[in-house]
Amino acid sequence: MPLTALDLSLVGIAALFAGMVNALAGGGTLLTFPMLTAVGVPAVAANVTNTVALCPGFLGGIFAQRRDLAGQTRRLWLALPAGIAGGFVGGLLLLHTREHVFRVLIPYLILAAATLLALQDRVRGWLRRRAERPAATRHSETWAVLPVGLGAVYGGYFGAGLGVILLATLGLILDDSLTRVNALKQTVALGANGAAAVLFLSSGQVVWPAAIVMAFGAIIGGTVGGRLAGRIPPARLRAIVVVIGVIVAGVYFVRS
Repeated sequence: MPLTALDLSLVGIAALFAGMVNALAGGGTLLTFPMLTAVGVPAVAANVTNTVALCPGFLGGIFAQRRDLAGQTRRLWLALPAGIAGGFVGGLLLLHTREHVFRVLIPYLILAAATLLALQDRVRGWLRRRAERPAATRHSETWAVLPVGLGAVYGGYFGAGLGVILLATLGLILDDSLTRVNALKQTVALGANGAAAVLFLSSGQVVWPAAIVMAFGAIIGGTVGGRLAGRIPPARLRAIVVVIGVIVAGVYFVRS
């Protein structure tokens, strides 16, 4: 069904808030995906459109942390291809999932994303404590390839919460500062989401009017969110998004 001006306005507002949330705390997908389905976009098409629209937002995070990628060339050569391959596989799985099956999976996927978002601070705290240990156990960086690839499959399929999965995986294997691991995580997440987005471009499932409006809204929201950094407690904002995610998952459970 074609989207009305009101539908596009609602989707754009959701994307604007998602951009702000992603810049400050993460979890913006938990706002935009439900809005797309609420205005009548089929579930699979909503997920495809959401991935394509929000994918460029990762570039800003990578640009902001580009200095922290210095000296991580070997890690990038190992982790980035795994992320790209995993994202591509996840995207293929999504495109071959029937609509009614995906609708059944939606509440579980949203709950999983909300749980990952709720655990984000604990994961970061654990990584900080681990980095401070004087004799942390070192692992070969090649061990990161398989878990990163598997996490990227999830990212290509749904996406929300991928950052927490990658951060925990890379932090467990690599002995480095949280800032440098986070910069690597951002790059791998872009690879995973970018691979899925490129695949989705030719799928015929992208709702382009919504995708374009969302892309502009997310960019504006991300810019505003960056300027608000330090004024709004990320933990409080993250808690609000988690609660919204749980409520939305409950609504989908009732509908299914």
